[in-house]
Amino acid sequence: MPTTFLTKEGYQKLQEELDYLRTVKRQEVANRLHEAMEGGELIENAEYEAAKNEQAFVEGRIQELGMILASARIIEETTDKKDKRGLIQVGSTVVIKEEDGPSERYTIVGAAEANPREGRISNESPLGKALLNHRAGDEVTVEAPGGTFKVKIVKVE
Repeated sequence: MPTTFLTKEGYQKLQEELDYLRTVKRQEVANRLHEAMEGGELIENAEYEAAKNEQAFVEGRIQELGMILASARIIEETTDKKDKRGLIQVGSTVVIKEEDGPSERYTIVGAAEANPREGRISNESPLGKALLNHRAGDEVTVEAPGGTFKVKIVKVE
């Protein structure tokens, strides 16, 4: 099972989702199924089919979250910059600049927490992979599906 990198907050958020699904959502779906079964002919019962589909989704998500949390490695936030030696790693926040474009700020996180709209990119993404183990001042080539481009690392936080 591959390691999943998570921040403490990300781990907590996924754990809360798992707890909610196991306790509240499972019971809601069970109640819907019970009501649908009492509604008559199961073969033609759309509510029953919808509840069965939701049950499958909930159980699948519970299994997925269980696997993510079981293989999770918490990203430690180190305040001692000498330990990091300025290298970008999972958990680092970086400011990059693409040629004539504006500066952009990203935090490198595990795939389970990635949300580019919030500035959180996966260590497995083309940009995330390219930035890992580099320092401020380095120019990095990113091999993305849309083509190759270069970014300059302005700052590592």
